[in-house]
Amino acid sequence: MNNRTMVSGIVTGAMLAISGSAMASGFALLEQSGSGLGNAFAGGAASAEDASTIFFNPAGMSRLNGKQIVVGGSMIKPSAKFSDTGSTPAALQSTNNGNGGDAGSWALVPNAYFTMEVNPQTHVGLAINAPFGLQTEYDTNWIGRFQAMKSKIQTVNLNPSVSYDVNETVSLGAGLNYQHITGDLTSAVNYAAAAAGALGTNVEGVSTISGSDSAWGYNLGALFNVDPQTRIGIAYRSKIKYNLAGTISFSSVPAPLAPSPLLANGPVTLPITMPDSFSLSGFHQLDDQWDVMADATWTGWSVLQQLKIDRTSGLNVQTVQENWKNTWRVSAGTSYRYNVQWKARAGIALDQAPVSDAYRTARIPDNDRTWLTVGGQYKPSGESAVDFGYAHLFVKDSTIADMQAAAGKGNLVGTYKNSVDILSVQYTYSF
Repeated sequence: MNNRTMVSGIVTGAMLAISGSAMASGFALLEQSGSGLGNAFAGGAASAEDASTIFFNPAGMSRLNGKQIVVGGSMIKPSAKFSDTGSTPAALQSTNNGNGGDAGSWALVPNAYFTMEVNPQTHVGLAINAPFGLQTEYDTNWIGRFQAMKSKIQTVNLNPSVSYDVNETVSLGAGLNYQHITGDLTSAVNYAAAAAGALGTNVEGVSTISGSDSAWGYNLGALFNVDPQTRIGIAYRSKIKYNLAGTISFSSVPAPLAPSPLLANGPVTLPITMPDSFSLSGFHQLDDQWDVMADATWTGWSVLQQLKIDRTSGLNVQTVQENWKNTWRVSAGTSYRYNVQWKARAGIALDQAPVSDAYRTARIPDNDRTWLTVGGQYKPSGESAVDFGYAHLFVKDSTIADMQAAAGKGNLVGTYKNSVDILSVQYTYSF
């Protein structure tokens, strides 16, 4: 099998496996590059080291010669462990049950990129990745099961792009994003409370809400070559507005409650908007061995003010106030070239969470985090490279006080201990 056949097979596999189901700040997934992780994605809009620049700044394709294929993936392990500090059971549920175990689990976030030099001034490319994703899942008998059991969001993003060199100093880039989203939310239903005690105690079932939609967005970028050693990049990714269509279903509905329209299986809708973002990055080559880079990225998470699920008849199923806020992420990194084959990387980042203490929910028990990362690159030949990286995210402990006793769900009061570990590997082939 030759290299091109092997790479083609890897890309096809990545296309089939693409998913996004991991806990990041909010539910954005920055893990789109194995080469960028080692630097904590510092300089993301300016480094333009390989074809993954399509995601971070499409103008960076101007620095790539010929054709290039990049395939990679990140294994992400979030951990979210709840400790009860004063919760009360749901009405007519006589037991307090447990803390839910670890709501995080390993998830794979793959990506694939292709770029091609059309002429010395123009490049085109295609990215396939997962910019947003979330998965939390608790033990089915935990104290907060009426607030949340499983939450899962997956996205697949197709991003054709083009770059053009205006002159030797300025390159511009643009791309379209066709993005598909699927979502699944499950929680326990307190039938005992719904029947006002007529059924006795400890009578419950599970509600499952599933939906999907597709929508369009765009991304823009510019790269400025200040001098041969220094460049500055700016990049913007647009909002993407969805209206998920799906169904709600209830398990084990007692016969006396079956006629209730509130517990009927049927179609539902959920409008949700993915946020826009703006990045400013810098890259500087100090000498033949050392590079330094930095980045500041703003994300418009204030688009998520509530999670509102309605039946197509107009009847509201659930409205959760989220009241998310806009966030900043700042990072700095460095790379050291040992020789033509080996390079080492390190980075640090401070990453704000959009969730405030007053509105934190069990589905996304997020908080501010600090990234510490290391990584490297090995070039077995002039045409290929293998990048690898590791990150540990120190997430601040968070509190939750989800008071829903009046709704029959009980009060969920406690603290979360959170952390995230990320392992990334990437293969690049140029031809």
